[in-house]
Amino acid sequence: MTSQRREQAWHPANWGQALATALLWLLARLPWRWAIRLGTGLGHLLYYLARDRRYVVRRNLELCFPDLDPEERERWVRANFGYTGRGVAEVALGWFGGPAVDRVPCRFHGMEHLKAAHEAGDPVILLSGHFSCIEMAGRLFGAQVPMAAIYKPMDKKPVLERALRYGRERKLERVISKDDIRGILRKLKKGGTIWYAGDQNMRRTEQVFAPFFGMQASTTTGLSRLAHMGRARVLPMFYYVNDAGDGYEFVVGPPLEDYPSEDRARDAARMNAVLEDAVRHAPQQYFWAHRRFKTQPEDAPDPYPGLRTKHIGRMPWQNNKKKKALKKKRKKAAREQGPDDAS
Repeated sequence: MTSQRREQAWHPANWGQALATALLWLLARLPWRWAIRLGTGLGHLLYYLARDRRYVVRRNLELCFPDLDPEERERWVRANFGYTGRGVAEVALGWFGGPAVDRVPCRFHGMEHLKAAHEAGDPVILLSGHFSCIEMAGRLFGAQVPMAAIYKPMDKKPVLERALRYGRERKLERVISKDDIRGILRKLKKGGTIWYAGDQNMRRTEQVFAPFFGMQASTTTGLSRLAHMGRARVLPMFYYVNDAGDGYEFVVGPPLEDYPSEDRARDAARMNAVLEDAVRHAPQQYFWAHRRFKTQPEDAPDPYPGLRTKHIGRMPWQNNKKKKALKKKRKKAAREQGPDDAS
């Protein structure tokens, strides 16, 4: 009963999530162009307020585009924050927006590759990445192509978890937890289409280090494993805000040949190469605020040495709580160990 109560929006532990969900719902009540402008403005404001995130974005661009002029790089950082703020508005519109959102201008390229795979009866995995407009992409592309999406459940944020599932399942067939391997394979074996984004830092066992913009990135092997077990064709599918900022471009590429192979590391490197090409198409729109190179091989230098705290996603009171728990743990260990024996 206690655990069920903690999952309710009115429980004090969830007030922050409930407030965030309510603000997203209110933002989605605006005309979509107004919401986008408000979100972009919020992103430009966060450039000045989110010091650690600004450092991460700048550092990622330094690592991935070392030849970029410093002044130009800083313009990219500012633009990226604008797109990140716009992405917040796109979350609101993608989850809670009305029918007008479905009429947002879109252009689709390469749909013949997906059509050919469907006509052949092949299951399909659409390889994508975390660009700022990912939630709008799910809604707009999901209205064109029946598909399910793999996602990471927010177990500790039940209110946002329900909002995410509600928002995505308005246009997608369903969302499937990344840990529900059987559910994913059932979908593929029925000849279905799965939407997969595997470009986040991995700390679990099913990862290898593969190059990404010349850096060693801890990369999932999940794509090649799912493609192998589901006998699926892997097609790149990426999405961008268009140059005018008033619509979206979707690009579907031809299926990856000879994929998967018997070499998981090779497959991971190939996936990263596809992602890298997509990022180069619109580098300012990629989710650079994520510490993509956080996990590194042993003895490798820290890619983010200038961070003030390792828990940059936490609120100040959460950091204090973490510090108090660590201090209490150390005191307990010291008491159990007792004083050193006299010689």
